[in-house]
Order: sequence, then C-alpha cells, then structure tokens
Amino acid sequence: MTDKFVHLHLHSEFSLVDGAVRIKPLINTVAEQAMPAVALTDRANMFALVRFYKAAMASGIKPITGCEIWIRDPEDINNPSSLVLLVKNEVGYKNLTRLVSRGYVDGQHLGRAMIDRQWLTHETTEGLIALSAAADGEIGRALISGNEELAVEHLNFTVIFSPVISTLNYSVLVMHMMNYVCMSL
Repeated sequence: MTDKFVHLHLHSEFSLVDGAVRIKPLINTVAEQAMPAVALTDRANMFALVRFYKAAMASGIKPITGCEIWIRDPEDINNPSSLVLLVKNEVGYKNLTRLVSRGYVDGQHLGRAMIDRQWLTHETTEGLIALSAAADGEIGRALISGNEELAVEHLNFTVIFSPVISTLNYSVLVMHMMNYVCMSL
C-alpha cells in the first residue's frame, strides 16, 4: 500500500478573511489527486459543512469535519492564538458545534468568536483531535519566541484531548517546529 496525502488543515471560501478555496473545485482536485480523505477546518465556523460533506461523499472521499478556533489570550485579547480541532466521532461533532456556538454567544471580541481556554475540558473535548495550528498556535508562538518552557506548558495542556495520542503527536510536532525555528534564524 502506498502512502496517501490527506489535508488536515484547509480553509474554504467560508473562512471569510483568509479562505478562497471553493468546495466543488476542492473536492474535484482531491479526487483527481486520489486522496482518500480531506479535512475542512474553516476559521471559527462550520458554515460549509453540509456542502462539503455532500460533495465529498458523492465523490467517494471521506470528509473530515473540523474547525480552526480562536483561543483567547487573556494577556493580549486582540491577538488570539489558533487551535485546529478535528472530529473523531459523533460525540466530537456535538462538542465542536457546542464550542464554536459558545464562542459566538459568549466569546466574541472585535467580531471574532473566541474560545476561553478553560472551556476546553476532558468533557468538552471528548471525540476531538487537536492540531497545533503551527506558528499560529500557542505552542508554535512560544517556540518561535524562544520560550520552550511555555511551549511545554501548552503541550501539557493538550493532554486533555488524549493522554497518549496528543503527547506523542505534539512531541513529534514540537521537534519539527524546533527544527523550523532553528533553520529560520
């Protein structure tokens, strides 16, 4: 079996500020490239979900539901970090929709639906997979600023998603990001 590439962090036209990819051309390209699946992680919304799901299923592609959420930084409310959340199952889907909705109802600031870090608990993240959001995430920002201790603190927080899987995935990610930061200097 050959390795297949799968996008796990992709914004569509429904990421109103930074997305330009339209759903139908996306699915056509994914199919042409023989990718078995694709994740849609629009920023702070799930508006494209139904269109994305129907188009992917009609093309024989596994749709992976997700969202890139804004995490409020209490020290700099105008500069939130990002966290990409992917749905593993129905419980995760319900938790993600609740978190995104709560961001709109209780967390808006300057038109951004933000999530408070304390809203992310074992219960509210069950069924979700967390990706770091690279340089836009808390871990990436800490590494880029040279604060490895803070990066580890943020890494330890992510264990709420899965005590084993998050630690392993983030450990690999942190090593890659540290290499990136070193090469960028």
